[in-house]
Amino acid sequence: MKDGDIIVFDLETKKSFEEVGAKNNLALLGVSALAAYSYQQNQFFVFEEKELPYFEKLLRQAKLAVGFNIRDFDLPVFAPYTSLNLKHLNILDLLDDIVEKVGFRVGLNNLTQTTLEEAKSADALQALIWYKEGRIKEIKEYCLQDVKLTRNLFDYGRKNGHVLFVSKKTNEKITVPVFWNEVIRKIDDNSQAVLF
Repeated sequence: MKDGDIIVFDLETKKSFEEVGAKNNLALLGVSALAAYSYQQNQFFVFEEKELPYFEKLLRQAKLAVGFNIRDFDLPVFAPYTSLNLKHLNILDLLDDIVEKVGFRVGLNNLTQTTLEEAKSADALQALIWYKEGRIKEIKEYCLQDVKLTRNLFDYGRKNGHVLFVSKKTNEKITVPVFWNEVIRKIDDNSQAVLF
């Protein structure tokens, strides 16, 4: 990889869609915790809301931000916390890539259980309950685990050229070809290609 970090991240919110009026009010959800992995530093980070400027620093040094549903969720939720123009960030949204290939949404848990035999420890609704109970430690651990799963799925896809999920209709394992190394190569070659 050439200069510029690859950052994998995920965040959890303080509020639910119901509390902010609708899904089009993502900027009002607030961040309870954000976890990230830096390939250059080979290190995981977990930030609370007041520490988000440190995450912004990581993003500023990134050539690519990777996540699961980050384009339509995490980045809009994070936007009020940064002066960084997120529209200029190279993004690889693994969910968008899967949807583009299979035509429908597949959950992270389905992908990681089928591909890696690793499961999520909770879900976003549980994280909201923990936030209301003041259990920030549990939220941070859950968010960090989601980043580890996303990073592991990304690494598997880069190494093997595919990921797997189980169809809810047929209960069969479906192989999805992915070209995530190609995304990195295009960035390294300074390609202006539009990314997923």
